[in-house]
Amino acid sequence: MESLIKTFHLDWRLFLAQVVNFAIVFGVLYWFAFKPLAKVMAERSGKIAKSLDDAKKVEEKLAETEKDYNRQMAEAKKQANLILEKAAREADSRKAGMVARAKEEIGQIINQEKEKMQAEKRETLKEIKKETAELVILTVEKILGEKVDAKKDKEMIKKIIR
Repeated sequence: MESLIKTFHLDWRLFLAQVVNFAIVFGVLYWFAFKPLAKVMAERSGKIAKSLDDAKKVEEKLAETEKDYNRQMAEAKKQANLILEKAAREADSRKAGMVARAKEEIGQIINQEKEKMQAEKRETLKEIKKETAELVILTVEKILGEKVDAKKDKEMIKKIIR
């Protein structure tokens, strides 16, 4: 070992002084630089971990909100389809009701017109009978040459009956 000390020119007092100086510098750096730096780094790591946890929570909340939104949209579409189907059914039933009412009104109008035509036909037949009767009376008067009154009419009826 002594040869080693002579080869590298080591002095044990100088070596001891350097060890003490190193210990003092290390102590000062440890207390004034490394500890505060380690504390800051630990706080920073804690903040980063907390931020990552918060980001995960926000992401989960976002996914949950998106699922809820999709579910509500699907439900709204379902309700809209039900409303549209109901409106279509109501429109069809109203249409059928209106068509039935229109057919009924048309039937009533046709029946009223038929009744009017029957009444006009009866009235026309009465007029034709009346005119025919007058023509027959006029013809009989011309044939007989005299006016037929109620008394002569009865006599003719009695003659015809005999």
